[in-house]
Amino acid sequence: MTSVSLWVQVVYIIASVLILLGIKRLGSPVTARSGNRLGAVGVALAFIATVIDAEGLNLPLIALAVVIGAVIGLLYAKRVPMTAMPQLVALFNGFGGAASALVAAAEFARAYGAGAVDAVGAGSMAFSVAVGAVTFSGSMIAFAKLQEIMHGRPIVYKLQQELNALMAAATVVLAVAFVFTPQPWMFALIALLPLIVGVTAVIRIGGADMPVVISLLNSFSGVALVGAGFVLGSSILIVAGATVGASGLILTQIMAKAMNRPLSNVLFGAFGAEVARVGEDADKVVRSVSAEEAAMVLGFAQSVIVVPGYGLAVAQAQHDLAELAALLEERGATVKYAVHPVAGRMPGHMNVLLAEANVPYDRLYDLDEINHEFERTDVVIVVGANDVVNPDARTNPESPLYGMPILDADKAKSVLVLKRSMSPGFSGVDNPLFYYEKTMMLFGDAKESIVKLVSEVKNL
Repeated sequence: MTSVSLWVQVVYIIASVLILLGIKRLGSPVTARSGNRLGAVGVALAFIATVIDAEGLNLPLIALAVVIGAVIGLLYAKRVPMTAMPQLVALFNGFGGAASALVAAAEFARAYGAGAVDAVGAGSMAFSVAVGAVTFSGSMIAFAKLQEIMHGRPIVYKLQQELNALMAAATVVLAVAFVFTPQPWMFALIALLPLIVGVTAVIRIGGADMPVVISLLNSFSGVALVGAGFVLGSSILIVAGATVGASGLILTQIMAKAMNRPLSNVLFGAFGAEVARVGEDADKVVRSVSAEEAAMVLGFAQSVIVVPGYGLAVAQAQHDLAELAALLEERGATVKYAVHPVAGRMPGHMNVLLAEANVPYDRLYDLDEINHEFERTDVVIVVGANDVVNPDARTNPESPLYGMPILDADKAKSVLVLKRSMSPGFSGVDNPLFYYEKTMMLFGDAKESIVKLVSEVKNL
C-alpha cells in the first residue's frame, strides 16, 4: 500500500466517523443542524479522497457534474416550500437508488468487456442494480402521489400482489443464475423487473401511508449504496449505506408502530382504497364559530395544547401560530405542542416546520409525553390535522384507524379545529371529533384564521 493509499484509508475512517456522528445528531432537533454539517463534511472528505485515490478519472467531467449537482441542490433547498419537502425527500431517495444502479451497470459493462466478471462481483452488481431500480421507480411513484400528479388513493387490480411476487421471484432466480453465468440480457432483466415492481407495489399504497413508504425507500437507497460499495470495493460506501439503511429501517418500524399497523399491512393492505365517511348523517351537527368567538375562549384559557397537521404546512402559518402562542402566554396561559409521529407527510415534518418558526424545542412533546395532559387542558387547537386526533381509532372497532395510537384531544375541555372544510383527512376517514359539542370549527385558510385570532386576542 502506497503512502497516498494509506492516507486515503485514514480519511475514509475519519469520514465514516463524521457521517455516523452526523446521523446520530440528527436524532434531536437541538443537534440536527450540527449533525447535518458533520455529515456534509464527512461526505466531502470521502469524495475528495476517492478522487485522489482513483486512476484514469475524467476530472473536468467530474467537476462539471459536481457543479451541476450543487447548483440544483442549492436551488431546491432555497425554493422548495416546506409543504413539498416530502416530495423532495422521495426524489432524493429515488436518485440515490438510481445512482447505485448506474454504478453497478457501468462496472458490469467495464468488467464484462474485459472478461473479468467474477461470482462475487456479479452478485454485488445484481444486488445493487435490483435494489437501486426498485428504489428509483417506487420513489418516483411516491413523489407523484405526494405532488398530486397521481391521486393518493391506492390503485388495485386483480392478481396485483401475485404478479409482484412472481416478478420478485424471477429477479432472485435471474440474480442467482447471473452469479454463475453473467450475461447482459440477464443484467437487463434484473434491472427491468424491479423497476416494474417498484411502480406496481407503490401504486397500491395510499397517501396516508406515504410517511412510512418514504422511510422504507430511504432505507432501500442505503441498501443499494451498500451494494455499490461492494461493486467498487469502497469501504466508505458500505459504511454510509449500511448506516442509512439501518436508520431508515428503524424509522420505518417506528412509523408503522405509531399507526399500530404491521409493515406488511402498510405495504400490502391498500389502506384507503375505499373512502370511509361517517360525517354525512343527518344527525351530525357542526358548531361553526367566528374568530372573535374562538378568541374569547382562547383568551381566558390557562392551558393550551396545539396539535399541528399537514394543513399548517400547506397554509405556511407556523410563524403566525407561534405569534398566537406568544400572545396566549403573555396572558398567563401555558402553551405546548403535541406532535404525532405520523403528522404531516414525512417523518419529523411538523418538528421541522415548528423549528422554522423558532418554537422552542422544549415546547414540543410526543404522543407518550403529553397524552395524559389533555384531560386537564382548557383548549386544544387542532391546525389542519385529522387522523391523529380521530377518537374512532380508540373507540370504534369498525373504523379503519382502530388501534392507531392518537393524541387524546377529545378529552380536553374545549377543542378548536382550524380547517378549510369538512372533507376527511389524507386517509379518507371522517372524524367524529368535529361533531362533538365541545368542538368549535373555525373554517377557512389556516393562516388567515390564525391572523384573525391574533388580532382578536390582542383586542381582548
